[in-house]
Parts: sequence; structure tokens; C-alpha cells
Amino acid sequence: MPRRGRPPAGGGPATSPSELVLAGAVARRHYVDGRSKVEIADEFGLSRFQVARILTEARARGWVKVEITLPGHLDDELSMALRDATGVRDAVVVEAPAQPETATRDELAAMVAELVADTVRPGQVLGLTWSRTIEAMSRRLHRLAPCTVVQLAGSMSVEGSSAGTVEVVRSVAAAAGGEALPIYAPLVVDDAATAAGLRRQREIARALDRSRTLDVAVVSVGSWGPGLSTVWDAVTAAERAEALQRGAVGESGARLFDADGRDVTGGFDERIVGVPLQALRDTPVVIATAYGARRAEAALAAVRGGFVTTLVTDAALARRLLELAAPSSS
Repeated sequence: MPRRGRPPAGGGPATSPSELVLAGAVARRHYVDGRSKVEIADEFGLSRFQVARILTEARARGWVKVEITLPGHLDDELSMALRDATGVRDAVVVEAPAQPETATRDELAAMVAELVADTVRPGQVLGLTWSRTIEAMSRRLHRLAPCTVVQLAGSMSVEGSSAGTVEVVRSVAAAAGGEALPIYAPLVVDDAATAAGLRRQREIARALDRSRTLDVAVVSVGSWGPGLSTVWDAVTAAERAEALQRGAVGESGARLFDADGRDVTGGFDERIVGVPLQALRDTPVVIATAYGARRAEAALAAVRGGFVTTLVTDAALARRLLELAAPSSS
């Protein structure tokens, strides 16, 4: 059979117009049409090794440029690096450009909504805490398998938010066509006795009891500092200082933890109406969100604490976390 093309003469770079045409056709068959090297070799009367050489040369000379553009500004390389460095089961990093914090939050919320929709199976139990990101996630969750949705911590909302914890739980349950188990109580109450009494109330006790059998949980991680946690302003200055002295670096659902992910108790811990961190450690899938480089230490501590299986974050936090997780140069 006569050859329809020939590789570059002497194995060197293609220079003639006919050789450039052949290189372009071979590259198009492989990268655009998805055809194998063997199929291309048969079509053009070449050997498989000649096809491989043409493709290598086309990449090296810049005639072929492979561009990977994932939706939602996903950074696959940074995501894989974060997963490998921290040991989480999955990491999803959004390469958020310079933009308002609300825009970054919205991008993370969209990713969490997709993860939740893809993860939850019919009949499972889904637990939720409150954060601005989780609130935004609830508005984007348009499909969800029938499941029970449990509130994991008492109600909380902040200025500028459109829905508190109960509303978020009910909204997600409505998307699932399932049962909602809300907690009609504040997240942090005035004293330990009040919190204990509320935890014994029938509906609250039912929600807290169901949280022992969670299949999936969605939580946010805050750093223990001003402007980095919605709980910071809900407790007294003395309690904030005491928590810092005890080594607190972060919180999730108002439960504090140190740099190694160990529980930090005392202070206002007994005034919380919500599940302990151990409930998350016992949950098969925990999707945690955090963003901003200043929350990187808290996010790393949460992973070390064993209550995060999937971390959804932005590139700024991811890069800082990789620096923190890197072995000491000393």
C-alpha cells in the first residue's frame, strides 16, 4: 500500500510544508479525535513509533498545546497536592481570582452543593452546621437523594445572612423530600444548666441522638480569632482569652480544637447546644469548608483532628496550608 505521508526526514524536526501538514493531521487525529497511535499509523502508512515521534515533536515545538479548563475555576493540581500533603480522602481547591470574599464563598458553596448531591444516597442521614458558605450551599442545592437532614448545632445567624440554621436545614430537607430534624435553640446559651436542659428537650434530644448515626456531614472550619469565626463574637472576651491560653486555633460548630486537632474544652464548651467533635470523627464522610490564608492553620488542625474527609477551599488557603504541612527545613 503506498504511504500517504512520511515522518520528518532523518528523524529531525519537520520543516517542509508537507511534513508540517502531516504533523498537524496526526496530532489532530490523536488529540482531537481521540484515535490511537496504531489507528493513525494504519491511516497514514506509518509505524506506531513514527506516529509517537511526530506527536512528541509537535508538543515540543509548540504546534500542539494541551489546555485543561475545568468548570468553576477548579485547580486540579493544587487539589491533588493538598490531598497528598494532608492525607484527606478528597480535596477540592477553587482558584479564586482577586475578588470580594462573598464571590469566593459563592464559588465554594457551588462546589459543596455538587459534592453533597453526588455523595448522599437514599435513606442516609445528612448533618449540617451553619456558616455563610453552608447557607449559600443550601440555595444552590437543587437535587438531593431522599434523606434525613439533621441540625448539628444550635441556631446561628449573622448580620447580612438571609437564613439561620433552622431555615438552612429545612431548605435542604425540602430539596431531598426528606425529614428535617432542627434544633430550636441558640448555639451558645447563658449557662451550662440551661444548655443541659435544652439538650434534654424532646425535639432537640431527637436531633442530637440522630447525629450519632450520620452518614454525611457538612461543616465549616473557622480560625479562633476576630473576624475568622462567627462564634468569636458570641462569647465573652474572657472566654476567648481562656480558649487561646488552652491552645485553641480553630472551631467547628463552636467546638474548639488545638493545632493537633485535639478538643479544647472548658470555658464556654458546656454552654453549647450541639454535637461534640467526636460525632464528626465517627461520621464516614465529612465535607469541610474554609477559605482565606488566615484560616489555613485551623484547616490543617481540623484535618489532623480526624474529623475532615473532604476539604473544600480556595487557592490562598491551600497554598498556605501546603507551606504549613511541609517538613521543616531545619
